[in-house]
Amino acid sequence: MTDYAVSKNPANGEILAQYPMQSLAELDSVLASSAAAFNQWRNSDMALRVKVLRQLAEQLRQREPELSRMITQEMGKPIAQARAEILKCATLSDWYAEHGPAMLDDQPTQVPDAWQRFKPIGTILAVMPWNFPFWQVLRGAVGMLLAGNTYVLKHAPNVMGSATLMAELFGATDLPAGAFASVNVDNEGVSAAIKDPRIAAVAVTGSVRAGAAIAAQAGAALKKTVLELGGSDPFIVLADADLDEAVKSAVIGRYQNTGQVCMAAKRFIVEAAIAEEFEARFCAAVQALTMGDPLDEKNFLGPMARFDLRDELHNQVEQSLREGARLVLGGEKIAGEGNYYAPTILSNVTPQMTAFREELFGPVAAIAIARDADHALAIANDSEFGLSATVWTADSATADRLADQIETGAVFINGNGASDPRVTIGGVKKSGYGRELSHFGVHEFCNIQTVWKNRR
Repeated sequence: MTDYAVSKNPANGEILAQYPMQSLAELDSVLASSAAAFNQWRNSDMALRVKVLRQLAEQLRQREPELSRMITQEMGKPIAQARAEILKCATLSDWYAEHGPAMLDDQPTQVPDAWQRFKPIGTILAVMPWNFPFWQVLRGAVGMLLAGNTYVLKHAPNVMGSATLMAELFGATDLPAGAFASVNVDNEGVSAAIKDPRIAAVAVTGSVRAGAAIAAQAGAALKKTVLELGGSDPFIVLADADLDEAVKSAVIGRYQNTGQVCMAAKRFIVEAAIAEEFEARFCAAVQALTMGDPLDEKNFLGPMARFDLRDELHNQVEQSLREGARLVLGGEKIAGEGNYYAPTILSNVTPQMTAFREELFGPVAAIAIARDADHALAIANDSEFGLSATVWTADSATADRLADQIETGAVFINGNGASDPRVTIGGVKKSGYGRELSHFGVHEFCNIQTVWKNRR
């Protein structure tokens, strides 16, 4: 077992901190505390739960500068985007405080004396990634806690500083001790937690490989999982689209967070009649992006979060070029101590190429050409992933038809794809199953109990 999880600044390679890995005995202690907290929290009244969410939102806003800086230093997110992440988490907490209680009210049925009741199921183990160190955690945890569950976070090793701060935030609220806990364990520890009867269910955001492995273990223990895994989202641009707006959306969709977003535009499927113009405008807009020190407010692009992931991305780019893709822009590691990768555009990408078939988790866009809307739809659906999609067209009937036939968990029409507590997110195919956010996300981790009086 590795002795420490290492937090390293990807902008300069500096080691920020080392966090000791916890033993199975220490994990057992955390699970015992969480189980004890569940017995208290499950019986708490809704007013207290709402109060905790309001307190969390206040903590997030008060400590935003410290939290944002931790994100930026640990995984390289430009500071303005890190700040937006923290403030979005505060908005999330306030939104659930206002609207969440109604989601947990008893729901009537067509039977006069029967209703559906939403009850907590226990302690949820959450295995979370590094790319949105606070948002990925809180978008699930807030709803789970509101429903009366308790939450054990196993965060990515490179963002354990963020995990520690999150535990501090909850510690400053009226949430019972142990109801939100962070553990620093290896794969053996995760497996032990999944098998432990004190864990009721598992939530995973991460790679297909990790999600499949955890789901297999949870399935063997007959425990529910919700998986939000990889994505290679299609971004369709038809000939009648507003190109100015489509290009703006394309740049944000692909290069926000230095391209390290699951639910984000990755495969740009452009109708042939406008392909050349779109490529030229897109290239010019990407060239105008500033890259550098992520603590500098003016920079939109920062370093990639991990050095091994930059190597993997570069290998995917080089393999795609060998397969016949055309390099429009970038395609190289930037020399120096930081983990920077030049913003890259590949064109003439076909469904057989690596850039099409695999998820590109970094600042690389892949452009494929479609003959027409139907061909664009076929290209979009030719993927093992199904997280989200974007369609740009001036024809509302065409937009509705494509949205109806695209095989993804979400479709955005003439706008930017993003997660929002008012609507669900989640995928199909190898992008996972289950939903987060909205009332659907809250109910994922509830025992939806039928209560029927006087049935004869």
